Amino acid sequence: MLDVTVIEDPETAAVSLDPVRARLLAELAAGPASAAMLAGKVGLPRQKVNYHLKTLERHGLVELAGERRKGNVTERLMRASAASYVISPAALPAVQPDPDRFRDQLSARWLLALGARLVRDVGTLIGGAAGARKPLATYALDGEVRFASAADRAAFVRELTAGVSALIRKYDAPDAEGGRDHRVVVALHPTVKDRPAALEPAPEAE
Repeated sequence: MLDVTVIEDPETAAVSLDPVRARLLAELAAGPASAAMLAGKVGLPRQKVNYHLKTLERHGLVELAGERRKGNVTERLMRASAASYVISPAALPAVQPDPDRFRDQLSARWLLALGARLVRDVGTLIGGAAGARKPLATYALDGEVRFASAADRAAFVRELTAGVSALIRKYDAPDAEGGRDHRVVVALHPTVKDRPAALEPAPEAE
């Protein structure tokens, strides 16, 4: 099972967003199960669960983990193909964000467009590397910093911009034969606090 995989096909994205199928994916990410085992967990007849599983399997979201005999029946044990899924902007090609349309380093929406392009591009690269059975050279840096003031944050941004720009100028070799272009993305945004658990719906009045 992969840790995370990117969904690029529009139909597969629609299949994964169905509430019942999303619940089945979550159950199967925890471990292999049969349609009969899942039926009790999701409160649906086994036949309906089996229908959803076949749809998920057809789109590569679940896969066969094994089979076992139960009486006169052979049960198929299915598992999720990944622990988590990310839907690429490529699934909506006509309206996917394009950060090249405008550039505003202080715009949260431009940062969002950059993030969307990152998901799309890395998802495409992962697919290509897997097909070619070659490793994919990537690097990521993730951390948190608490600024004492807005002035400190602005100073940090100036120093970060100067430092990264200097490194790009130092190592950029546009005329190098056999060289390969790489994209550098550096982001800074406020930390998102843990979201509170969804409130239980109030019981209907009798």
